Amino acid sequence: MLNLRKIKIENLHSWQVSPEKAREIQEELRTKVILRSAFSSISQIHSVVGCDVAYDEEQGKVYGSVVLVSFPELKLLEKKGVMRESGRIFPYIPGLLAFREAPILIEALKKLRRVPDVVICDGQGIAHPRRFGLASHIGLLIGLPTIGCAKSVLYGHYEEPINLSGAYTFLKDDRGELIGAVLRTKKDVKPISVSQGYKIDLDQALDIIIACCLGGRIPEPLRLAHLEAVRALTGKP
Repeated sequence: MLNLRKIKIENLHSWQVSPEKAREIQEELRTKVILRSAFSSISQIHSVVGCDVAYDEEQGKVYGSVVLVSFPELKLLEKKGVMRESGRIFPYIPGLLAFREAPILIEALKKLRRVPDVVICDGQGIAHPRRFGLASHIGLLIGLPTIGCAKSVLYGHYEEPINLSGAYTFLKDDRGELIGAVLRTKKDVKPISVSQGYKIDLDQALDIIIACCLGGRIPEPLRLAHLEAVRALTGKP
């Protein structure tokens, strides 16, 4: 059954900060991240949101898109988005993506009429130099289970997974601690980075991402969110 309540946001800090202050905030909030799963089984999950941000530098526009689908059917239930001027948001700095994209994504998530069970972000979770990437940051602020699903590895060491759909290897930091997995979602395509964001364990995160892939490289909720963001920026159906 879908939850018809609105998402509640915890306002823990300002987004208008310097890069130095942003890193301090990450170091402070990382200790609050919960990595125990909110679900005993993914059979308890009935809806998933994909979150993506697209940019049009020529127009100076940025669009944050969130798409809610049923799980495991992956049928479209709802989509929302927010348009902003790209020159007025936080600059792109590796490791600080949340300060650039989280405010617009959270604003879009607030528009949803239903509370999703899981949120998938196009970015890192704890597979991050300070263990506090976009997915972990958003998860902490909205209090919902989140998964980081990025097209490339930001931080850590891994062996290339074999060239089979569903094959993965573990991603570890410099001390050998487990911080995620590198998953090949389709044969003959580059693997993606999957990591825990908030209130999810790695096994369930991988199971959810694999279940959300319909033969493409990225999970369907993220693919739909990306398409919707591009459509909003270009005006093309």
